[in-house]
Amino acid sequence: MGRPRMKSKKDHRQSFRLTRSGFNLRPNGRVFLTKVGEVSVRWSRALPSTPSSVTVIREPDGHYYLSFVVEVAPTPLPAVGQEAGVDMGITRLATVATSNGGRTEVPNQKHLARKLRKLARLERVKTRREKGSSNRDKVRREIAVVHNKVARTRRDYQHKQALALVRENQVIHVECLNVAGLVRNHRLARAISDAGWRQFTQIITEKADQFGRSVHKVSRWLASSKTCSDCQYQLEELPLHVRRWTCPACDAVHDRDHNAARVILAAGRAERLTASHASGQVRRREPGGAPVRPPTRRQGVDEAGSIPPAA
Repeated sequence: MGRPRMKSKKDHRQSFRLTRSGFNLRPNGRVFLTKVGEVSVRWSRALPSTPSSVTVIREPDGHYYLSFVVEVAPTPLPAVGQEAGVDMGITRLATVATSNGGRTEVPNQKHLARKLRKLARLERVKTRREKGSSNRDKVRREIAVVHNKVARTRRDYQHKQALALVRENQVIHVECLNVAGLVRNHRLARAISDAGWRQFTQIITEKADQFGRSVHKVSRWLASSKTCSDCQYQLEELPLHVRRWTCPACDAVHDRDHNAARVILAAGRAERLTASHASGQVRRREPGGAPVRPPTRRQGVDEAGSIPPAA
């Protein structure tokens, strides 16, 4: 991993964290920070509990944010009997196959691709400004504003899609993708980063913990696209440009992404069943048949603060 990298005042994103003794919430809605004083805050939402720490963040666009760490009690949703397999993609952000035979496609909005023309123009303007000048710094902030809007729009979209997925399914099966390795393909790196697979998976996991759902990750080595979801026949190779293929064993015609989602769902359910039997998770019961141990609930940690909702 190498030696630790110290913070530099030349970094465009600056932040520092204060523990409970370093800040105080005022009744008038302001926040007192040690060695800074009282600061006015535009709250995005009310704090659900007393914060244990706060992080002061200065984004590259020059805006300041406060991010609080708070304890959030889980709010389980009513149990449902449906499970889903999710296949991430570029053409579509996700293709969902449910245990009752349903299919849902989550479009990929390509938030960065929509702003590439504007970003390219601003980058050309910046190159014509003298290094170290205030005019160059103004253009840099304009570029940062565009990137910040792209990130917030993507995050807002993924939050909405993840919430719908968690509400409708009790267990969600996803692939454990090696995103860091996939972006080494320079032809697809920008498209993969724009899709935000890792962030989408993280948001699904966080919402599942909050609402009493489960997320199961299947192996990244599962040949989900090349395996027939009907007869489990596996092709030797399947190029990326092939979006539909016919199984030579059972003559079933498959959409590449939907077939992969069905294979992920079947593999995830099999792995969960095997793990349940192997780990002996069958509870010890009394003569009357009631479980001896009560179910345990896990407290979650959430971040709430002055960051406004995503655009």
